[in-house]
Amino acid sequence: MAVLVPRSPRWVATTSAPRTDPSRELEDLQDRMGQLVRSVFGDLSGSDGAGQRGTLAVPVDIEETDDGYVVEVDLPNVSSDDVSVELRDNELRISGEYRQRERTGVLRRQTRRIGQFEYVVALPGELDADKVDATLSDGVLTVRVGKAVASQPRRIEVKGS
Repeated sequence: MAVLVPRSPRWVATTSAPRTDPSRELEDLQDRMGQLVRSVFGDLSGSDGAGQRGTLAVPVDIEETDDGYVVEVDLPNVSSDDVSVELRDNELRISGEYRQRERTGVLRRQTRRIGQFEYVVALPGELDADKVDATLSDGVLTVRVGKAVASQPRRIEVKGS
């Protein structure tokens, strides 16, 4: 039976039931909320339900400039050896893997991504395959793809009469 005991400045409920671990209760609540989200939206983690990871989505920005495109992909904790960039016609394909870190302790919770990722985008216009550059710095992969000279904008002078 719970009894309200006055404490300044608010009321606090006391009970004769044994106290539980608050961090464990929060973990249980988070697990139940995760199950609820998965039941409504499906598994957003990339797992196919059998413990196998599928292809993960990655955050990407694409910027068009006068002479090309700049594609920036967030890839935290991914090394350049684990990333592949391909350009076929006008399709840019970025793929790779988030690897599991080596651990020495007991893993209590994991929300970091692990597994394969892939991003494919069709860039408009004609591209110059010789003008492609990719750099990975501070967890951001930046791919610069140049436009073909024929598809670059050209300023036309207007002459007066």
